[in-house]
Amino acid sequence: KFSAFLIAAASLAALLLLPACSVNVKKEANGQDKQVDINTPVGGVHVSKQADVSDIGLAVYPGARPKEKESNGSDKSANVNISGFGYGIKVVALEFESDDAPAKVLSFYRDQLKKYGNVLECHTSKGNWNVNMGKNDSNELTCEGSGGGTNIELKSGRKDDQHIVEVEPEGKGSSFSLVYVRLHGKDADI
Repeated sequence: KFSAFLIAAASLAALLLLPACSVNVKKEANGQDKQVDINTPVGGVHVSKQADVSDIGLAVYPGARPKEKESNGSDKSANVNISGFGYGIKVVALEFESDDAPAKVLSFYRDQLKKYGNVLECHTSKGNWNVNMGKNDSNELTCEGSGGGTNIELKSGRKDDQHIVEVEPEGKGSSFSLVYVRLHGKDADI
């Protein structure tokens, strides 16, 4: 999920910003890309596999473990910043797993999310995050789509500054994603 997003974001930005740009790639010990920074006179793309939970603004559920990489090598964390022409987006995402049932994890995060405003509950299907950043008069978060699915997504904040927790059953326990999404305009910083 994250790797495809990282590759697509970096590729698009590279094509759009290729002239007069600098590219810096840091590698892991196994040779895989760990961090990519592309800077141009009009903006930049910064993609890192090293997301920090403090950047999301939520505590990690007690006893939870970072989710292992998938067999295809897909990472379970990402920190992406894209900016240009006075606008930008920041996305920080991490995946965890717990031996506790989804209801316990959801209860913990309902309390955590209250500090960012009302907590909205959406029902989704696997890999179908409900990040709504649409352009309309309201900056309120909503649930979009059919509303079906076994995954529960909790959201708090505003469309331009949202905290999301998606919880899904996994065996006898659960897996969950913590996501922070922030849009900024001309006068705001990421």
